[in-house]
Amino acid sequence: MKAAFIREVGPPEKIVVDEVATPSPLKNEVLVRVGAVAVNPIDTYIRGGANYFALPNPYIVGCDLAGTVVALGEEVTTFSIGDRVWGSNQGIFGRQGTFAEYASVDAQWLYPTPDEVSDETAAAQALVGITAHLGLFLRADLQPGEIVMVNGGSGAVGSTVIQMARAHGARVIATAGNAQKCAACRDWGAELAIDYHQTDIEAQVRALAPEGVDLFWDTARTPDLERNIGLLARFGRMILMAGRDARPVFPVGPFYSKSCTMLGLVMFAASAEQQRVCGESIGRDLASGALVPRIDRVLPLSAAAAAHQVQETATVQTGGGLFGKIVLMP
Repeated sequence: MKAAFIREVGPPEKIVVDEVATPSPLKNEVLVRVGAVAVNPIDTYIRGGANYFALPNPYIVGCDLAGTVVALGEEVTTFSIGDRVWGSNQGIFGRQGTFAEYASVDAQWLYPTPDEVSDETAAAQALVGITAHLGLFLRADLQPGEIVMVNGGSGAVGSTVIQMARAHGARVIATAGNAQKCAACRDWGAELAIDYHQTDIEAQVRALAPEGVDLFWDTARTPDLERNIGLLARFGRMILMAGRDARPVFPVGPFYSKSCTMLGLVMFAASAEQQRVCGESIGRDLASGALVPRIDRVLPLSAAAAAHQVQETATVQTGGGLFGKIVLMP
């Protein structure tokens, strides 16, 4: 089969697209004929040398996939040949990734794809959808009527948070980088969208939420905790999901005096059982149209290295040029 893989970590040009052996499913695995995969920032970190875990050699890149079941391990009872499935959590903890014509995946990490949903859509929503759902509902226990502020609302995770929170009955404020992206945030359900280059963000937020926001979701790699904690309401919660190397000043007084809570979020720390709750809900929301991922571009698998470069430039180097997910099709 064709696959996009590396033999050593490094820049995007280390990715090779060539023939490798087609995997055979183990007893608890499902062999998926891959219809679409999506690029995530963590894919670029791992490929670039982030030493999170040992990698097989060759290492097929990629976390997300959607496709069709073509073979089953002897102990798999949850799927049948011909079923359409989607999932994430590949390419980590020693597992091979998804950027290939076929992927053998433990059945616990796969979910049914609704008939109404394309492989491209399911793959684009995989990691970011599970991340958003885990943060909003498992970690932050979002309640209807609460006010959520999403710092970076036009990104793949941020846009999903807006849609999920709004569908759950929350009110949403978002920041984004320009007028087009702010308009998209409003289309997704944000009641207020603010260009984060403006100097009166706090005043605009206070006009809508005079007591502060109940949940502040920060996607920034360098969070401004002084400002953000100041915007929290009493008993407010904050989710941090980026900024591995960030060391911001922490305003202890405003934080503890309002009885606030700070929550770190790493999707891969959640169990398969916890993520299945997310997957089932995401499937329903995709089928109903309550959740619609923004896809920036669709490319062939042969463009895997170029796709990694675009993703890395946009997120790691903060160079822009990307508005939505990159999807590849084998």
